[in-house]
Amino acid sequence: MDKNSELEGLKAEMQKDPKLPLGTNLVFGEGNPECEVLFIGEAPGATEDEMIRPFVGRAGQLLRKSLRDIGWQEKDVYITNIVKRRPPENRDPLPEEIESYKPYLTRQVDIIAPKIIVPLGRFAMNYFLPLAKITRDQGKIFKSGNYFILPMLHPAAALRGTGAMRMYEETFRKLPSALEKAKGTGEKVPIAEAPKKVEDVQRKLF
Repeated sequence: MDKNSELEGLKAEMQKDPKLPLGTNLVFGEGNPECEVLFIGEAPGATEDEMIRPFVGRAGQLLRKSLRDIGWQEKDVYITNIVKRRPPENRDPLPEEIESYKPYLTRQVDIIAPKIIVPLGRFAMNYFLPLAKITRDQGKIFKSGNYFILPMLHPAAALRGTGAMRMYEETFRKLPSALEKAKGTGEKVPIAEAPKKVEDVQRKLF
């Protein structure tokens, strides 16, 4: 079975799962299943719920512009969220909601098997690196299992101030060189356990 078919099967399984919380539209993800870079946010917002597409609101437009700014195309990456339905009033996803969706995200990542995972914001980052802090550790390269992880500020956070925007843009510009280094490993294996100590797994590639 090819990756597209596997992802469609996973999506159908999620749509039929009565235990998954939140009653809004299922925003599964979009992009190239054969991608080398996978972006993961926290949850859809109002625009995403309406259009049933990830990252299409104001923050999403910044993300997609940032891809073009480094010479990449949206069709070459994959974009999704941990929680795949919009929480009420765009609030943060609750821990129990994240836990409910986690097994599906794990399987989605396993199917796509990217070279680099880019968690956007603290909720996505802590899925892979539970002890990391977004302001301290965004922009650094980590190894979680055999995946390279490059945490980044959520684009919504970048829109809140010039300092955050500068930090976000600096990290985004690192992506092409980070990908080249990750591709040099030749590794493509399933996701492993999140690290127990951030300091033990940080790998400086720059």
